[in-house]
Amino acid sequence: MYGLKVVRSRIEDNINNFTRFLVLSQRPPERTGKDKTSIMLSVKDKVGALYDLLRPFASYGINMTKIESRPSRRKAWEYIFFVDVEGHVEEDRVKKAFEEIKGRCLFLKILGSYPIHA
Repeated sequence: MYGLKVVRSRIEDNINNFTRFLVLSQRPPERTGKDKTSIMLSVKDKVGALYDLLRPFASYGINMTKIESRPSRRKAWEYIFFVDVEGHVEEDRVKKAFEEIKGRCLFLKILGSYPIHA
């Protein structure tokens, strides 16, 4: 599809798996008006922690398109969340939502913004 050399095919252990490929760059892509931003974060294990984390997205009208969790490997019951949202990190509403969320996290890392491709 993208003209890349396939090194090895059919390596999945589940036929329904999807692989996401990343393009790394020193410079972030410019805003296109149709962007997505990926972040990773961790929150304390407490009642309502996930709700508190997600509320700013709704408050700022940001559509969350994905959330995944993985054990942190550091501590029992601590998880790393991978979240995709519609919008570019340079948009005011996205910046404001991330600022609110940051104060509720053990850590938050913005992985980057990129154009949404169909």
